[in-house]
Amino acid sequence: MKLYIKYDINEICKKILQEQLDRLSLSYVLLGYSEVEIKEDISNDKLKELHAGLNSYGIEVVESSKNILVQKIKDVIIEMIYENDKLPSSKISAYLADKISHSYGYIANVFAEVTYTSVENFIILHRIEFAKKLITIDELSFTEISHKLNYSSLAHFCTQFKNTTGLTPSAFKRIILKRREAALNNT
Repeated sequence: MKLYIKYDINEICKKILQEQLDRLSLSYVLLGYSEVEIKEDISNDKLKELHAGLNSYGIEVVESSKNILVQKIKDVIIEMIYENDKLPSSKISAYLADKISHSYGYIANVFAEVTYTSVENFIILHRIEFAKKLITIDELSFTEISHKLNYSSLAHFCTQFKNTTGLTPSAFKRIILKRREAALNNT
């Protein structure tokens, strides 16, 4: 039997983080997607144990200032794409600069230096991943998805989808439907 599972990766990471902090009996406050304030001094042994516990799940504690800034940029982008009902209508560069409190030029340079890709590419990849999720759920039309992700037109959305995935949204949807049909026939 196959089960199709819908999950929220941010919620999963939050639960893992809480479990690891609770396991070490630390007093803490979750400040955002990837920011935690520990309200007490923590010994090096406990800190190492926390690092090890999080690393076992593929979660890394970020320590350099540039890496921290890049993580904040990623968090703002992910929140912007996945959590809002619709992407901001203002320029995304202005939105990021406002949220991060740095000029967009600085944000873009640090992001590229640390990740070896541009902010724009990161945004495109996440918009397309979210579009794939929305197509898979099968509740919205392609026009509604392109509007939700703030594309200038359906054609722009379809072109970017194809350039990123190698498939048109229609072809992607057909593949998903065929896989579901095959899975149902195998049960």
